[in-house]
Amino acid sequence: MRGFLSLLTIAALIGFSLPILATKQANVVIFLTDDQGWGDLSIHGNTNLSTPHIDSLARDGATFENFYVCAVCAPTRAEFLTGRYHPRTGVSGVSRGEGRLNPDETTIADMFQTAGYHTGAFGKWHNGTQSPYHPNDRGFDEFYGFTSGHWGHYFSPPLDHNGKLVRGQGYVVDDFTNHAMRFIEEHQDEAFFCYLAYNTPHSPMMIDDEFYNKFKHLDPKLRHREPQREDLMMTRAALAMCENIDWNVGRILQQLDDLNLSQDTIVLYFSDNGPNSYRWNGGMKGRKASVDEGGLRSPLFIRWPGRIKSGTRVRHVLGAIDLLPSLASLAGITPSPVAPLDGLSFVPLLNKQYEGWPRRNLFSLWKNKASVRSERFRFVSEGGLFDIRNDRGQHIDVAHRFPSETTRLKKALTNHRKEMAQAYSPFKDRPFTVGYRRSTSLPARDGIEHGTIQRSSKAPNNSFFKNWTDTSDAITWEVEVGQAGDYEATVYYTCAKENVGAHIRLTVDGLAAATEAKVSQAFDPPLYDKSKERVERSHYFVKDFKPLILGNLPLEKGRAKLRLRATQIVGDRAIDVHSLHLLRK
Repeated sequence: MRGFLSLLTIAALIGFSLPILATKQANVVIFLTDDQGWGDLSIHGNTNLSTPHIDSLARDGATFENFYVCAVCAPTRAEFLTGRYHPRTGVSGVSRGEGRLNPDETTIADMFQTAGYHTGAFGKWHNGTQSPYHPNDRGFDEFYGFTSGHWGHYFSPPLDHNGKLVRGQGYVVDDFTNHAMRFIEEHQDEAFFCYLAYNTPHSPMMIDDEFYNKFKHLDPKLRHREPQREDLMMTRAALAMCENIDWNVGRILQQLDDLNLSQDTIVLYFSDNGPNSYRWNGGMKGRKASVDEGGLRSPLFIRWPGRIKSGTRVRHVLGAIDLLPSLASLAGITPSPVAPLDGLSFVPLLNKQYEGWPRRNLFSLWKNKASVRSERFRFVSEGGLFDIRNDRGQHIDVAHRFPSETTRLKKALTNHRKEMAQAYSPFKDRPFTVGYRRSTSLPARDGIEHGTIQRSSKAPNNSFFKNWTDTSDAITWEVEVGQAGDYEATVYYTCAKENVGAHIRLTVDGLAAATEAKVSQAFDPPLYDKSKERVERSHYFVKDFKPLILGNLPLEKGRAKLRLRATQIVGDRAIDVHSLHLLRK
């Protein structure tokens, strides 16, 4: 618990007024949604849906009119968690380990945990699966959800509870909320930091009839600026999923009221990138994976009754990198990261203390695309300077009217890209970690298929391997073993009756170590029911898998390549593979 004198000292040092700061530890609840655009809220003028509970956060707290995140999921999460641009943290993408947040980064959960908070994360993690990347290694006492980039089914799927495989109960967002509410109730008399990382409206576009029926035949009054590109089935599902999010936000807000915690709790709401389809988004250009306004602008609302004035509007350009220092400042915690922050505390702006706020640029990188946002302009590497203050939709390139500003921003963006490339360079080749905790899971997502083997879906996240038809086929995992020893190897498989008898062998390239087992039991369950998926041509396929213990495999410390092969195949194929698990003995 921090005393009044220390708070006064902190306030004097970093330049904001004391009334907005906590005189005791304030609770924190953070909502982060997945692929929800700025326009997917009724508070922003979308009459296609109603989001009264989320809207209430804006009405009762602060609205940030120029808040930006990254073009895709994992980079935004990394910037929120660390206060640093994502390439510095080792995060470059969304699949096959690209989302892993370097273990030496200090996370916002680390800071709040060190300050005495109980910390919990519920939902989508997307910043690493194996220890030391798992959320329980990153400052979260409690984790319930999944660590992958997306999940293939939303009704009672397999999930991760503090590193153990469990079965979810009901619709995932409702389930995540239920667990978060238990966490809040359990720690209501103590300080808690609760991170609700909802995984919708990301595909698969699964939603229960209770929410979908309202939109089933909807002809949206508000459409994308290029209506011919809009998939109405996708729009209807997304709107229903957003109303489900709003309902769950309302459940948390009601719980805070019922437990008399609202006055003592900072509630923050934002999204991780632009919308995942062409639908109404305030007329902005771009969607998810774009570095234009529509791909990067996110809602941000913060409510803290009695501390943040209702109806506050902040117009300065801010980003996900600013959330860590700002929340730490609001809670009276002095950030102590190992590496320097890129973000700034926006608490002075909440107090309308604009003097001394620096002139800054906010950078966005995604693959070969890049842009930079100043307080007035956005310069896009693919060409163009846009006066966002007067042309939010980026209709008119004004580079010829503002040549000096174009030159300045182009140079700043070029320098930033070089700096980020250099910062990320050491992390380009990172194997997957084994043995940093007793149990390690290596999903199909992190493996490489060889020969005739195929993935079940085009995206590695939440896929499994199928079509294993030849003894020359293999699945490999590049790993770094943190602790030498004997490991019990288990492969999670399915096998048709006619293929029982296959022999599955696990080896380490370059070493004699090997273990092998015969598939003696058929296990061929159907794919999960997809009747609640509301779009055509879904590429998500999920089923249950059964463990096959292969036996003990000795592993040496250091880098290795694990190779899974079928030394004997019965019938036309071997097994389908979900994951390989290694248990240090």
